[in-house]
Amino acid sequence: MLIISDDAGYADFGFHGSKVMRTPHLDELAEQSMRFEQAYVTAAVCGPSRAGLFTGRYQQRFGFEENNVPGYMSESCLPDDEMGLPLDQTTVADHMKTLGYRTALIGKWHQGNADRFHPLKRGFDEFYGFRGGARSYFALRDAEKLTRKEDRMERGFGEFTEPDRYATDVFADETIAFIERNRDVPFFVVLSFNAVHAPMQSEAEDLKQFPELSGKRKQLAAMTLAMDRGCGNVLKCLTKLGLEENTMVVFTNDNGGPSDSNASINTPLSGTKANHLEGGIRVPFLMRWPGVTPAGSVYPHPISTLDLLPTFVSAGGGDVASLKQIDGVDLHPHLTGNEEDRPHQTLYWKKESRGAIRDGDWKLLRFPDRPAELYDLRNDISEHNNLAEKYPDRVRAMYKQLFDWELTLDRPRWQLKRQYEGAAMKRMDDYRN
Repeated sequence: MLIISDDAGYADFGFHGSKVMRTPHLDELAEQSMRFEQAYVTAAVCGPSRAGLFTGRYQQRFGFEENNVPGYMSESCLPDDEMGLPLDQTTVADHMKTLGYRTALIGKWHQGNADRFHPLKRGFDEFYGFRGGARSYFALRDAEKLTRKEDRMERGFGEFTEPDRYATDVFADETIAFIERNRDVPFFVVLSFNAVHAPMQSEAEDLKQFPELSGKRKQLAAMTLAMDRGCGNVLKCLTKLGLEENTMVVFTNDNGGPSDSNASINTPLSGTKANHLEGGIRVPFLMRWPGVTPAGSVYPHPISTLDLLPTFVSAGGGDVASLKQIDGVDLHPHLTGNEEDRPHQTLYWKKESRGAIRDGDWKLLRFPDRPAELYDLRNDISEHNNLAEKYPDRVRAMYKQLFDWELTLDRPRWQLKRQYEGAAMKRMDDYRN
């Protein structure tokens, strides 16, 4: 089971030291899990980050470099509804379904609004949630339903029914219902919260729990409390059904917290959502894998959400060696000590002309409008001491390394013209027929 929070701050969890945010159930999960000190996503914004996670590949390899947001490109390029996870990419749900697992996605999708990108067509047997990237936590009004179809709550394919309660609670309850229906068969469920992504909306009773706070910070605390409550209810369900010892649980976040818009805190990391400083790409990450991850343990080396796909396949009894063209690695041998090397010597990030590379403990940031920056993350987690002038040879070497990686990538799909997409779709249809 994979639980994903949305836009949460790195420091906004009790298990990361927060004295303000109340996350008792996730803190308990942390005590039962292995906590990863250096877990990374593949992008500093939601859509591309999830594309990398779902495929185990750097999303730039298939052109998913930016969110599929309305009006992002000119009229000569793909409209937003035509932007999505390319149909020739195999998802983690596809793999788990092949292994005999019953699969479900509950909550936020954000991998394409058009019908052909629908979760039920990407390996998931069941879906309850919304296709877009953000929506109200309460039922949409009639006018809102007509504005953006991807914001509407959907069960299965095309059955749009607005919730009668707070969405975070509903997503947790839907996950519980899925688990109860499938208690006797192998299952793989992704609980994909939109919490704590904007809009900043919460239940009145949750707000009352934080009289010492005000403004967005108070809203964020209430939204975090609701998300933690939902996680707790799902975890209690596993225990109640006797599934706790036979279910891997992973909790993580899709990118860094956008401090300017939701009052999240990423301390001690610099940066926020949408940039390549550590605060934009390093995320909380817990793994409770009975028999594999010791309770209360800490994994010190860098990992990536790219690694989730091969690790889930391995845990499900699949042949990881058969996975082709993925960038993630199976974490199992690293977690058991059978493999002592780091899972990744090098990790990459790119969005348009901006890029970053981490090689060992050195990290280079490339910008379009100023010189590159170099940091030693072993001694400077907050990226305060730019060492680029002190180590120019290292800057040049890492700059070239990043450029060489970029030569292996596809052109961003959002920049493809409509006629190109039409031709590509025809080739896909011809291939399937």
